[in-house]
Amino acid sequence: MTAIDPIVWNDWHPVAARCTLDPARAHTTVLLNQPLTIAIDGAGTITARRDDGGALHQDERYGLVWVCLGTPDRPVLVIAEADEPDRPAVVVGAVAVRAAGPRVIENFLDLGHLGYVHAGYLGDDPHTRVLPYSVAALPQGGIIATGCRMYQPQASPAATEGFDVEYVYKVERALITCLYKSNPLHRDRFDVIYLFVQPVTETTSVAHPLLLCLPDGTTPQGLRAFQQTIFLQDKPILENQRPARLPLADGADTPIAADKSSVAYRRWLSAIGLTWGVIPAPAKAARAA
Repeated sequence: MTAIDPIVWNDWHPVAARCTLDPARAHTTVLLNQPLTIAIDGAGTITARRDDGGALHQDERYGLVWVCLGTPDRPVLVIAEADEPDRPAVVVGAVAVRAAGPRVIENFLDLGHLGYVHAGYLGDDPHTRVLPYSVAALPQGGIIATGCRMYQPQASPAATEGFDVEYVYKVERALITCLYKSNPLHRDRFDVIYLFVQPVTETTSVAHPLLLCLPDGTTPQGLRAFQQTIFLQDKPILENQRPARLPLADGADTPIAADKSSVAYRRWLSAIGLTWGVIPAPAKAARAA
């Protein structure tokens, strides 16, 4: 087997949601080019295995089944908000995307597309301008974008009017991102939306969104339907981006001020040496002595 980037090989990835597993039929999927089978028995015990018989590690968090094909050097990401009793975890459902995993993460970070791709929901004309915001490094690795604000006509299913929504974005692992977003009823707290990306091949993925929202009268079904609507608006955009893998070289694209988080994400991926699903930046020539 060709060696696969250890950054993704030795990390944890979601491969199925418990609520979708059926004892009568095993779930099949692919992770990092490796076919997997996930089964649940009548007692609720879940078993994940590689179809080639190779070893794997298995865990379950936030209603999702997680797998590591290599040797994990850290646990599944800990999400503090998942322990707050008034935040039920709502699994949105797996969405297959013909796009590289890093492309999916970068799209999630893109404030500039909200007023166009999600018009009527997360933005609208004439409220398309992205105001200045800040991006910094996280102490444990990754990036955080703060001070993000956008007028949204319908920020969530519970919103009855448009308002200026505050966002905080975080990327904590190469294929895990989240946003903290103003809740229309609880203005002093944030809803939390995570996006976990299952890397299938270098140019195909499965997105697993997770909602940790505050109680506002919206049912889990309503939250799920709203988020699926938003993601399905993104899907054709993602699937038509070229090149298919995310280019990491400075100057590969022409960024604007609104792309500050995207630029920081690409530079962080380059700094940690990710090669899966990206076009690495050319090595810099050594300086002459």
